Amino acid sequence: MSAANPAVAVMEIVEDKSEICREIMNDLLEWFDDPKTAAACAKAVAEWPMFGALREQTIVGFVSIKPHPPSTAEIYAIGVKRRHHRSGIGRELLNRTQSFAQDRGMRLLTVKTLAPIEPDPPHYAATRRFYAANGFLQAEVLESHWDEAHPCLFLVKPL
Repeated sequence: MSAANPAVAVMEIVEDKSEICREIMNDLLEWFDDPKTAAACAKAVAEWPMFGALREQTIVGFVSIKPHPPSTAEIYAIGVKRRHHRSGIGRELLNRTQSFAQDRGMRLLTVKTLAPIEPDPPHYAATRRFYAANGFLQAEVLESHWDEAHPCLFLVKPL
């Protein structure tokens, strides 16, 4: 169990990574509404380290980490089932990701999310607030990383 959140255990996931990713993304369709993108994400996470948040014997959240040695780890995908939002699970997953990166001598943690747009979807505004509250700094807006309608906000956290 986590010292900060005793009702949650964060553990490394070594099997069924794609299925876990798919299951949680299916609960978060506001963020993962494009079936092609969700399928590509679920396929990609099988290749990288993953941690899951366990509550009452059920995985309720995950984070997939794409290492960029020697200095950077990228949060490739993260999600917590909707009914567990605002319970500290996302923070626990970020803490475990940070420890993973630091244990390997990495000095930066990065993540990409949707940059502010008009109209700005409230769930993405909440996502950006979550990252800011956890020490991430806005580094750059990548206008064409995904496509023109979905500018990418690149965030960095020094470790």
